[in-house]
Amino acid sequence: MREGPWGPPPSARLSPPLPLRVPLLLLLSLLLAGRPASCSCRDQGAEVAAAASMGLDGDGPPETAGHISSANGRFIYGVASSPGKRASMEDFSEARIDDVDGEKVGMFGVYDGHGGVRAAEYVKQHLFSNLIKHPKFISDTKAAIAETYNHTDSEFLKADSSQTRDAGSTASTAIIVGDRLLVANVGDSRAVICKGGQAIAVSRDHKPDQTDERQRIEDAGGFVMWAGTWRVGGVLAVSRAFGDKLLKQYVVADPEIKEEVVDSSLEFLILASDGLWDVVTNEEAVAMIKPIQDPQEAADKLLQEASKRGSSDNITVVIVRFLDGTTAGDKSEDKEKEKETANDQNS
Repeated sequence: MREGPWGPPPSARLSPPLPLRVPLLLLLSLLLAGRPASCSCRDQGAEVAAAASMGLDGDGPPETAGHISSANGRFIYGVASSPGKRASMEDFSEARIDDVDGEKVGMFGVYDGHGGVRAAEYVKQHLFSNLIKHPKFISDTKAAIAETYNHTDSEFLKADSSQTRDAGSTASTAIIVGDRLLVANVGDSRAVICKGGQAIAVSRDHKPDQTDERQRIEDAGGFVMWAGTWRVGGVLAVSRAFGDKLLKQYVVADPEIKEEVVDSSLEFLILASDGLWDVVTNEEAVAMIKPIQDPQEAADKLLQEASKRGSSDNITVVIVRFLDGTTAGDKSEDKEKEKETANDQNS
């Protein structure tokens, strides 16, 4: 990645890769001593207190359904979230509308924390705020997203440097600028769209056993091994994430970005943590909510279905439904105008 407005990305400032397996095994032992292998955290109160010490105020009130008009169309959204069977909640979500250089911008994100809530909460509080300040946000949105992901990761690592327990977070985000939908992903939360009636994944789960991800990790001096599932250093089940400072040479925050055109064929977007995708396929999720026009009802439906199917993880779902330039209220008004016109013609 080329140098951004904040200087070179974190990867350019990292120390050389560990040359031998022995130091890596030492790193593994330190990680295992610092957090459970499942990457979950049972001491939620301590983590929230640590996050507060970094200037964070907690998750705040839950997001609710809303709508926004833009120059090229309209969309409405809904958010649903539950700790599920977990004793602690490490998922966070965000849905916001901003005015950037006179352009209405929709921004949506799902952040799945591991090793506690610190990283996920930090990303929720800072990622989009950093993004809209980027000087190239409108002119070169993809570059702005990539640089902001790495900048936010670097800033979190600095703010979290005094913590003894390692923490990290996935991030699956969607940015709507005019008639453009840009989806950026790090980790195993996922974005799926319904386009032309078909379920299409617009993000890739970053798993350590994927050929290219494993090669990248090994080229950096790391290793991937089986420990219940494939894990980086035998510890972490995702190959890209924010945070995870002890594995940072191998677990990068470089997002994969895909772009779609917002047109009449694009019906809706699903952003969700793996608590949904572990038990519901892309096709099932799309088929379940396709008839549901209310995105809040659709988000609730998927959350309930994941719970019913026995998801063992936190579950967070964000639904964005595209209305092809008209809201339900606008359609009602159009119908009334059509009736008036017909009556005038008949009179």
